[in-house]
Amino acid sequence: MQSNQDKEKDWVFGIQPVLEALRAEKEIEKVLLQNDIDKSSKIQEIVEILRAREIPYQKVPIEKLHRLTRKNHQGVIAFVTPIRYVKLSNIVQGIFEQGKNPLLLILDRITDVRNFGAICRTAEVAGVDAIVVPLKGSAQIGSDAMRTSSGALNFIPICRENNLNATLKYLEDSGLQIVACTEKAQDYLYEADFTLPTALLMGSEEDGISADLLRKATQKVKIPVLGQVTSLNVSVATGIAVFEVVRQRL
Repeated sequence: MQSNQDKEKDWVFGIQPVLEALRAEKEIEKVLLQNDIDKSSKIQEIVEILRAREIPYQKVPIEKLHRLTRKNHQGVIAFVTPIRYVKLSNIVQGIFEQGKNPLLLILDRITDVRNFGAICRTAEVAGVDAIVVPLKGSAQIGSDAMRTSSGALNFIPICRENNLNATLKYLEDSGLQIVACTEKAQDYLYEADFTLPTALLMGSEEDGISADLLRKATQKVKIPVLGQVTSLNVSVATGIAVFEVVRQRL
Protein backbone atom coordinates (compact mmCIF):
# COMPACT_ATOMS: atom_id res chain seq x y z
CA MET A 1 0.00 0.00 0.00
CA GLN A 2 1.35 3.39 -0.96
CA SER A 3 1.71 5.77 1.99
CA ASN A 4 0.49 9.37 1.92
CA GLN A 5 4.13 10.47 1.93
CA ASP A 6 4.84 8.33 -1.14
CA LYS A 7 1.72 9.63 -2.89
CA GLU A 8 2.80 13.22 -2.41
CA LYS A 9 5.84 12.48 -4.57
CA ASP A 10 3.35 12.17 -7.44
CA TRP A 11 1.98 15.69 -7.21
CA VAL A 12 2.87 19.34 -6.77
CA PHE A 13 0.42 21.65 -5.02
CA GLY A 14 0.08 25.38 -4.55
CA ILE A 15 -0.21 28.10 -7.19
CA GLN A 16 3.45 29.11 -7.39
CA PRO A 17 4.95 25.56 -7.22
CA VAL A 18 2.59 24.35 -9.96
CA LEU A 19 3.33 27.39 -12.11
CA GLU A 20 7.08 26.87 -11.69
CA ALA A 21 6.73 23.19 -12.61
CA LEU A 22 4.90 24.17 -15.78
CA ARG A 23 7.38 26.90 -16.64
CA ALA A 24 10.19 24.36 -16.21
CA GLU A 25 8.34 22.06 -18.66
CA LYS A 26 8.04 19.22 -16.16
CA GLU A 27 5.97 16.31 -17.39
CA ILE A 28 2.49 16.81 -15.94
CA GLU A 29 -0.21 14.14 -16.15
CA LYS A 30 -3.12 16.41 -15.27
CA VAL A 31 -4.06 19.35 -13.06
CA LEU A 32 -6.98 19.75 -10.67
CA LEU A 33 -8.28 23.28 -10.12
CA GLN A 34 -10.74 24.30 -7.43
CA ASN A 35 -13.94 25.08 -9.32
CA ASP A 36 -14.49 28.46 -7.65
CA ILE A 37 -10.86 29.55 -7.56
CA ASP A 38 -10.12 33.25 -8.01
CA LYS A 39 -9.05 34.11 -11.57
CA SER A 40 -5.72 35.69 -10.62
CA SER A 41 -3.04 36.41 -13.22
CA LYS A 42 -1.09 33.35 -12.06
CA ILE A 43 -4.12 31.07 -12.38
CA GLN A 44 -4.74 32.46 -15.85
CA GLU A 45 -1.11 31.74 -16.76
CA ILE A 46 -1.45 28.18 -15.47
CA VAL A 47 -4.54 27.60 -17.62
CA GLU A 48 -2.88 29.14 -20.68
CA ILE A 49 0.13 26.83 -20.33
CA LEU A 50 -2.11 23.80 -19.81
CA ARG A 51 -4.03 24.60 -22.99
CA ALA A 52 -0.88 25.31 -25.00
CA ARG A 53 0.75 22.03 -23.94
CA GLU A 54 -2.53 20.07 -24.17
CA ILE A 55 -2.27 18.96 -20.55
CA PRO A 56 -5.63 17.77 -19.21
CA TYR A 57 -7.10 19.81 -16.38
CA GLN A 58 -10.33 19.55 -14.43
CA LYS A 59 -12.28 21.88 -12.17
CA VAL A 60 -13.32 20.07 -8.99
CA PRO A 61 -14.89 20.85 -5.60
CA ILE A 62 -12.49 21.83 -2.84
CA GLU A 63 -13.45 18.65 -0.98
CA LYS A 64 -11.75 16.55 -3.63
CA LEU A 65 -8.52 18.53 -3.21
CA HIS A 66 -8.77 18.16 0.58
CA ARG A 67 -9.04 14.38 0.16
CA LEU A 68 -5.68 14.42 -1.57
CA THR A 69 -3.89 16.70 0.88
CA ARG A 70 -4.78 18.91 3.83
CA LYS A 71 -1.74 21.05 3.21
CA ASN A 72 -2.06 24.52 1.69
CA HIS A 73 -2.85 23.53 -1.90
CA GLN A 74 -4.40 26.95 -2.71
CA GLY A 75 -6.89 25.23 -4.99
CA VAL A 76 -4.30 23.77 -7.39
CA ILE A 77 -2.81 20.26 -7.54
CA ALA A 78 -0.69 18.99 -10.45
CA PHE A 79 0.04 15.31 -10.92
CA VAL A 80 3.58 14.74 -12.15
CA THR A 81 5.05 11.72 -13.91
CA PRO A 82 8.53 10.25 -13.54
CA ILE A 83 8.79 9.57 -17.26
CA ARG A 84 9.14 11.80 -20.30
CA TYR A 85 6.64 11.23 -23.09
CA VAL A 86 7.97 10.84 -26.60
CA LYS A 87 6.50 11.75 -29.99
CA LEU A 88 4.98 8.82 -31.82
CA SER A 89 6.19 10.13 -35.18
CA ASN A 90 9.77 10.08 -33.91
CA ILE A 91 9.37 6.51 -32.69
CA VAL A 92 7.91 5.23 -35.96
CA GLN A 93 10.54 7.00 -38.05
CA GLY A 94 13.31 5.63 -35.84
CA ILE A 95 12.03 2.05 -36.06
CA PHE A 96 12.02 2.09 -39.85
CA GLU A 97 15.42 3.82 -40.03
CA GLN A 98 16.86 1.01 -37.90
CA GLY A 99 15.38 -1.57 -40.24
CA LYS A 100 13.24 -3.10 -37.48
CA ASN A 101 9.86 -4.74 -37.80
CA PRO A 102 7.57 -2.46 -35.74
CA LEU A 103 5.46 -3.69 -32.85
CA LEU A 104 3.47 -0.98 -31.07
CA LEU A 105 0.93 -1.41 -28.30
CA ILE A 106 -2.12 0.89 -28.25
CA LEU A 107 -4.01 1.00 -24.93
CA ASP A 108 -7.55 2.33 -25.13
CA ARG A 109 -8.51 3.71 -21.68
CA ILE A 110 -6.61 1.33 -19.42
CA THR A 111 -7.30 3.05 -16.10
CA ASP A 112 -6.11 0.59 -13.44
CA VAL A 113 -2.56 1.55 -12.57
CA ARG A 114 -1.62 -2.03 -11.63
CA ASN A 115 -2.84 -3.35 -14.96
CA PHE A 116 -0.97 -0.58 -16.74
CA GLY A 117 2.26 -1.29 -14.86
CA ALA A 118 2.00 -5.03 -15.54
CA ILE A 119 1.36 -4.39 -19.24
CA CYS A 120 4.43 -2.15 -19.45
CA ARG A 121 6.58 -4.83 -17.80
CA THR A 122 5.36 -7.49 -20.24
CA ALA A 123 5.76 -5.18 -23.24
CA GLU A 124 9.32 -4.25 -22.33
CA VAL A 125 10.31 -7.90 -21.84
CA ALA A 126 8.74 -8.77 -25.22
CA GLY A 127 10.59 -6.00 -27.04
CA VAL A 128 7.58 -3.81 -27.86
CA ASP A 129 8.86 -0.62 -29.48
CA ALA A 130 6.47 1.79 -27.74
CA ILE A 131 3.17 2.03 -25.87
CA VAL A 132 0.56 4.57 -26.95
CA VAL A 133 -2.03 5.92 -24.50
CA PRO A 134 -4.77 8.55 -24.87
CA LEU A 135 -4.28 12.03 -23.48
CA LYS A 136 -7.33 11.59 -21.26
CA GLY A 137 -8.85 8.54 -19.60
CA SER A 138 -5.69 6.55 -18.95
CA ALA A 139 -3.97 5.37 -15.77
CA GLN A 140 -1.84 7.95 -14.00
CA ILE A 141 1.85 7.25 -14.59
CA GLY A 142 3.29 7.90 -11.15
CA SER A 143 5.24 5.98 -8.56
CA ASP A 144 2.59 3.21 -8.37
CA ALA A 145 2.86 2.56 -12.11
CA MET A 146 6.65 2.67 -11.94
CA ARG A 147 6.66 0.14 -9.11
CA THR A 148 4.17 -2.29 -10.70
CA SER A 149 6.11 -2.14 -13.97
CA SER A 150 9.23 -3.28 -12.05
CA GLY A 151 11.11 -0.36 -13.60
CA ALA A 152 10.11 -1.18 -17.19
CA LEU A 153 8.79 2.37 -17.59
CA ASN A 154 12.41 3.53 -17.44
CA PHE A 155 13.08 1.72 -20.71
CA ILE A 156 9.99 1.54 -22.90
CA PRO A 157 8.86 4.71 -24.71
CA ILE A 158 5.38 5.99 -23.82
CA CYS A 159 3.52 8.16 -26.34
CA ARG A 160 0.50 10.20 -25.22
CA GLU A 161 -1.84 11.06 -28.09
CA ASN A 162 -4.78 13.46 -28.11
CA ASN A 163 -6.81 11.50 -30.69
CA LEU A 164 -6.40 7.71 -30.98
CA ASN A 165 -8.54 7.65 -34.13
CA ALA A 166 -6.06 9.92 -35.88
CA THR A 167 -3.22 7.90 -34.37
CA LEU A 168 -4.49 4.65 -35.88
CA LYS A 169 -4.92 6.35 -39.26
CA TYR A 170 -1.34 7.64 -39.06
CA LEU A 171 0.01 4.19 -38.18
CA GLU A 172 -1.92 2.52 -41.00
CA ASP A 173 -0.65 5.15 -43.45
CA SER A 174 2.85 4.39 -42.15
CA GLY A 175 2.50 0.75 -43.15
CA LEU A 176 1.37 -0.92 -39.93
CA GLN A 177 -1.59 -3.25 -39.64
CA ILE A 178 -3.96 -2.47 -36.77
CA VAL A 179 -4.89 -5.68 -34.95
CA ALA A 180 -7.63 -5.30 -32.31
CA CYS A 181 -7.80 -7.95 -29.60
CA THR A 182 -11.49 -8.24 -28.72
CA GLU A 183 -14.00 -10.89 -27.68
CA LYS A 184 -16.25 -9.54 -30.47
CA ALA A 185 -13.93 -10.96 -33.14
CA GLN A 186 -14.55 -14.02 -35.31
CA ASP A 187 -10.90 -14.93 -35.92
CA TYR A 188 -8.63 -16.34 -33.26
CA LEU A 189 -5.43 -14.60 -32.24
CA TYR A 190 -3.37 -17.33 -33.86
CA GLU A 191 -4.85 -16.66 -37.31
CA ALA A 192 -3.32 -13.18 -37.58
CA ASP A 193 -0.03 -12.70 -39.42
CA PHE A 194 2.12 -10.90 -36.87
CA THR A 195 5.22 -11.08 -39.02
CA LEU A 196 3.85 -7.88 -40.60
CA PRO A 197 4.48 -4.46 -39.03
CA THR A 198 1.84 -4.34 -36.30
CA ALA A 199 0.05 -2.05 -33.90
CA LEU A 200 -1.76 -4.21 -31.33
CA LEU A 201 -4.89 -2.55 -29.90
CA MET A 202 -6.13 -3.49 -26.41
CA GLY A 203 -9.27 -2.15 -24.72
CA SER A 204 -10.33 -0.89 -21.32
CA GLU A 205 -11.11 -3.04 -18.28
CA GLU A 206 -14.74 -1.91 -18.31
CA ASP A 207 -15.98 -2.11 -21.90
CA GLY A 208 -13.09 -3.16 -24.12
CA ILE A 209 -12.11 -1.28 -27.25
CA SER A 210 -14.35 1.64 -28.16
CA ALA A 211 -16.53 1.16 -31.24
CA ASP A 212 -14.93 3.96 -33.25
CA LEU A 213 -11.46 2.48 -32.76
CA LEU A 214 -12.68 -1.02 -33.60
CA ARG A 215 -13.87 0.30 -36.96
CA LYS A 216 -10.30 1.44 -37.68
CA ALA A 217 -8.83 -2.04 -37.11
CA THR A 218 -7.31 -3.93 -40.03
CA GLN A 219 -8.19 -7.21 -38.31
CA LYS A 220 -10.04 -8.24 -35.15
CA VAL A 221 -8.89 -11.29 -33.20
CA LYS A 222 -9.88 -13.02 -29.98
CA ILE A 223 -8.20 -15.25 -27.42
CA PRO A 224 -9.88 -18.69 -27.08
CA VAL A 225 -11.97 -19.01 -23.90
CA LEU A 226 -12.65 -22.62 -22.88
CA GLY A 227 -13.79 -22.28 -19.27
CA GLN A 228 -16.86 -20.86 -17.56
CA VAL A 229 -15.35 -17.41 -16.97
CA THR A 230 -15.73 -15.53 -20.23
CA SER A 231 -13.03 -12.88 -20.00
CA LEU A 232 -9.40 -12.32 -19.02
CA ASN A 233 -7.74 -9.54 -17.06
CA VAL A 234 -6.47 -7.03 -19.63
CA SER A 235 -2.83 -7.34 -18.53
CA VAL A 236 -3.01 -11.13 -18.91
CA ALA A 237 -4.72 -10.83 -22.30
CA THR A 238 -2.06 -8.37 -23.45
CA GLY A 239 0.68 -10.76 -22.38
CA ILE A 240 -0.87 -13.59 -24.36
CA ALA A 241 -1.27 -11.43 -27.46
CA VAL A 242 2.19 -9.83 -27.31
CA PHE A 243 3.96 -13.15 -26.93
CA GLU A 244 2.04 -14.63 -29.85
CA VAL A 245 3.69 -11.86 -31.88
CA VAL A 246 7.05 -12.84 -30.41
CA ARG A 247 6.43 -16.54 -31.17
CA GLN A 248 5.60 -15.86 -34.82
CA ARG A 249 8.57 -13.54 -35.30
CA LEU A 250 11.03 -15.98 -33.76
